[in-house]
Amino acid sequence: MRVGVIGMGSMGMGAALSLLRAGQDVTGCDMREAARAEFAAAGGRAVASPDALPEGTEALVVLVVNAQQTEAALFGEAGAAPRLAPGAVVLSSATMAPDAARALAAKAEAAGFLWLDAPVSGGAVKAREGAMTVMASGSEAAFAAAQPVLDAIATKVWRLGDQVGIGATVKVVHQLLAGVHIAVAAEAMALGIRAGADPRQLYEVVTSAAGNSWMFENRMARVLEGDDAPRSAVEIFVKDLGLVTDMARSLDFPVPLAAQAQQLFTAARGMGQGGRDDGFVIRVWQTLTGIKLPGEG
Repeated sequence: MRVGVIGMGSMGMGAALSLLRAGQDVTGCDMREAARAEFAAAGGRAVASPDALPEGTEALVVLVVNAQQTEAALFGEAGAAPRLAPGAVVLSSATMAPDAARALAAKAEAAGFLWLDAPVSGGAVKAREGAMTVMASGSEAAFAAAQPVLDAIATKVWRLGDQVGIGATVKVVHQLLAGVHIAVAAEAMALGIRAGADPRQLYEVVTSAAGNSWMFENRMARVLEGDDAPRSAVEIFVKDLGLVTDMARSLDFPVPLAAQAQQLFTAARGMGQGGRDDGFVIRVWQTLTGIKLPGEG
């Protein structure tokens, strides 16, 4: 199957490599030369612009940041749409508002393409293992066309219905939990440090007890090492928690915890930490209280 992957960040690179291992004919697309070089070194083809994808591409995975980038990747001046085969399936995997997902699907379907609303989760490690979770909705035809791609990139595919927008809705709710969990993990670690607890012992206790969460275990491990290289950046949760609050506002639904978490990520970005790993939202507390973080000298 001729497959394109637009956006070879931490998740997109994993998806592209997993498709390559599965024997698919994969072309990755990313404006960053380093990403293209990494994929080429693994045996894949890589291009800098969506309009350079191979003609007749049958499936396209779009793993960019948001709806605006997704639309540009497909229908912009240098978009991929003219390179797609008639009836090709697009797997839209950026986190976006449900209304945006529906609008993009309508535009793609009018152009003769199938659309799968297919946000993903799992992190960079799972992506490289071909073990992501996909929260998908779309027509039976879209699921059938996308099956070889889904088989390669995911170990769990949730079929959430035939209406585009349901996948996006579930991902937005998921991001509410993810963002709040990261923020409270950082708050707890910062409080422990300020109170004099050894951060490594605190980590060991929490990860063996009922208060643990996947986000505490994953993100605070990097805080302990002072490793703020972004797997998922602070600014991503400024955006994603904004989607949560926007969706909730449209439903007259209060989300006070999500709103507070968004303010913390916004504060971290305002401090110049937007490009750092999202667990380093802990630097908000560091700035406020003067605590010394592990691994920072």
